[in-house]
Amino acid sequence: MSGASGTPYAAAVLRGLLDAGESVDLVVSRASRLTLLDETGIAFRDAHWRDDLGEWLARGADGKPDTFDVDLGGVRHWSAGDLAAGPSSGSYVTKGMLIVPASTACVAGVALGLSKDLLQRAASVTLKERRALVVAVRESPLNGQTLRHLVTLDDAGASVVPASPAFYAGATHIQDLVDFVAGRVLDAAGVPHGLYRRWEGELGGGAGPTAPTPRTSRTDNG
Repeated sequence: MSGASGTPYAAAVLRGLLDAGESVDLVVSRASRLTLLDETGIAFRDAHWRDDLGEWLARGADGKPDTFDVDLGGVRHWSAGDLAAGPSSGSYVTKGMLIVPASTACVAGVALGLSKDLLQRAASVTLKERRALVVAVRESPLNGQTLRHLVTLDDAGASVVPASPAFYAGATHIQDLVDFVAGRVLDAAGVPHGLYRRWEGELGGGAGPTAPTPRTSRTDNG
């Protein structure tokens, strides 16, 4: 997570990864902690990261607590300032890396090959090892410099996924819009999910029933 607005996107992606049975190495930048505090009121602390993460991921995009049940057994947290962490080395094997949300400062740092913190270092490692890197940029409007940085990342093999919700999936709730973006991020990473209704070539589907509530919902679990 970098410091852009859009913490609900990150939460939905994390839940999607865990629901798919993936193990997650989590890096939360300093700037993203400020954004998380501003958008949710949750202070993400290294010493209490599991409690803070659990409280955050249990919330829906509307801020309602206890919306989701999440098992954090597959999550390993690394401090953003720990440049000796596992993901800082190419010999630490991963399937890839997702930056959600990605700020323009983060995009610039990764495009320029900087390693000022673990997030940027891990992204550089991901690119040099030819692993999947998905960058969910969240900014509007985009200036020419940022657009050039995004082209650089695309040329380097990264997938650029703007945090732009679509409406053909029949969204009726803010969580549906968030889940659409999260689903597109997971699609780019090759992770199966059921976060949104896919296009099937028939007009009018968006006016019908929406996609099922994610399996991690407390509603599904009774």
